[in-house]
Amino acid sequence: MEHQIIIETEVEGVEPFADALREVIPAALAAEGVGLPCEIDVLFTDDEGIHQINQEQRDVDRATDVLSFPMFEFNPGEPPTAEDTDLLDPGSGLLPLGDMVLSVDHIKAQAAEFGHSERRELCYLAVHSVLHLLGYDHLDEGVQKKQMRAREEAILGALGITREEDHGAE
Repeated sequence: MEHQIIIETEVEGVEPFADALREVIPAALAAEGVGLPCEIDVLFTDDEGIHQINQEQRDVDRATDVLSFPMFEFNPGEPPTAEDTDLLDPGSGLLPLGDMVLSVDHIKAQAAEFGHSERRELCYLAVHSVLHLLGYDHLDEGVQKKQMRAREEAILGALGITREEDHGAE
């Protein structure tokens, strides 16, 4: 299935990250059983940029690693299917799934903190965001969080992106 990943950047040097997103986002959509071609808009920014977006959009006064802004409210594990053609944008024929904002500063810092590559951290955050766009959440710190973490690990594992196999590699 042909998805459109639109990548914009406010920071330099994200070409390798963009390539990784073009691999991991479609894989996450496929793993979740999304039955329609999707459009996802991605913005790479720094901590200052994501802090500003977090403040403006969510009234949260801090930087974070990733923000997800879904266009639709799906239930976790119930992705849009081929029958949901009413959700498609008539102009593009794509499902506008939503927006993803990634802080390159956070990606680098968290990769160093957790002892794995920046690519692994980016891929984890991208899968995390795709799951948010598909209705998953982790606000309850209980069942929902466990469900989301299990899906993240399953998707990354299927791609061969694990903490152990990727330890420290750039």
